[in-house]
Amino acid sequence: MDHIPTTSNNDLIFTVTALNRTVASVLENEFGWIWVEGEISNLATPASGHIYFSLKDNSAQVSCAMFKGRNRALKFRPENGNQVLARAKVSLYQPRGNYQLIVDRMEEAGDGALQRQFEELKTRLAGQGLFDEDNKLDIPELPQSIAIITSSTGAAIHDVLSVIERRFPAIPVKLFPVPVQGADAAPAICNAIQLIDEHVSAGELDCDVILLVRGGGSLEDLWPFNEESVAHAIYDCSVPIVSGVGHEVDVTIADFVADVRAATPTAAAETVTPDQTTWLQSFDWYQQQLQQLLNNKIERQREKIQWLQQRLRQQHPENQLKRSAEHIEDLIRRLVRSNQIALQSRINRLDTANAKLNAMSPASRIRQNRQAMQYLNARMQRASLNLHAQRKTQLSNAARTLNAISPLQTLERGYSITMTDKGKAIKSIEQINVDDKIETRLHVGSIISRVETFKDK
Repeated sequence: MDHIPTTSNNDLIFTVTALNRTVASVLENEFGWIWVEGEISNLATPASGHIYFSLKDNSAQVSCAMFKGRNRALKFRPENGNQVLARAKVSLYQPRGNYQLIVDRMEEAGDGALQRQFEELKTRLAGQGLFDEDNKLDIPELPQSIAIITSSTGAAIHDVLSVIERRFPAIPVKLFPVPVQGADAAPAICNAIQLIDEHVSAGELDCDVILLVRGGGSLEDLWPFNEESVAHAIYDCSVPIVSGVGHEVDVTIADFVADVRAATPTAAAETVTPDQTTWLQSFDWYQQQLQQLLNNKIERQREKIQWLQQRLRQQHPENQLKRSAEHIEDLIRRLVRSNQIALQSRINRLDTANAKLNAMSPASRIRQNRQAMQYLNARMQRASLNLHAQRKTQLSNAARTLNAISPLQTLERGYSITMTDKGKAIKSIEQINVDDKIETRLHVGSIISRVETFKDK
């Protein structure tokens, strides 16, 4: 810091350089960054790339400088007479002692101011969590009813209704007319959202999605959809909201807060309505699959019935008796064969013994042995005949016993068999109920009857 002399009364004595440096420091530290609105005049664009101009209003003007590194970000070409908003620092051009603004950012007034408000509100609401994806509600795949918030006379409502009529006309639609621009628009939009939410919560309105739409326009025309009150109304609504405001290039605060953002009202309507053609094709495919499943099940049941019928035929008493008779005949054949084998074995042993006797016995022993042999042979034959007769008697007794216990023989003697409708023999009244259908089998034919009452023994 330069040394500053004093007078005899200790008053500071500034040099011009020190004074300008001090004033510049005070201005820059005191004001910081500020926004200034005014009209461009005395515009100069030298080869250096810097821009020098004045900002004026009806009563005053101030010199401004915007250096090359900052003016490259300008979205418009400054000209004399332009009404602008400038973000700047208050400073002092020390060589000449001129008070000036060092401009960091500049935008056209009007939309520019609105855009600045838009960005500030967007930043604030994002910090509050109104744009978080975790808070977004799911849009139903097939809405039961659609509520539309828009102007009743604008082009948006006609576009939306045309899309719904084309894609899925069966979905009911309810219009909540509101102004979509002007001072009354934002309160009306908030009231419509709150009204729908209250009626849905109370069960008085069947609606599961809301379309918030309007056609294109200037930033000022779309401003109601950038109001903080509208943003909070959308965020607080328990019914999912699809925003379709303006054209594809238009973006509003409502778009960020809404559960789904659509580029246009038409796109919003397409978002919430399925294509009925696709659904009908899906229905046809499911119908074919269901028919195939039914056919397969019917075929399996038919095969099961055939198998059960085959088992039933195998377990029929007549078939069981036939198999028993075949088994008895087989036993008889095996017994006869066994006796024949045993008899032949004894004959063979006798022949062997006879041969041995003939080879080694004298004549007397031969006669004795011959007599003995004849006697033994006679006994053997009698024993064989007796054994055969005994076995035949046993077989006859077994056959008579089997025939006596046969259900068919029982039926032939005048008895009957009563069975349930499932073919199970009834042994106790506990097996049947009143009004059951039963079948009584006789020796010839059967009787179908229905139970009216029971009688204990």
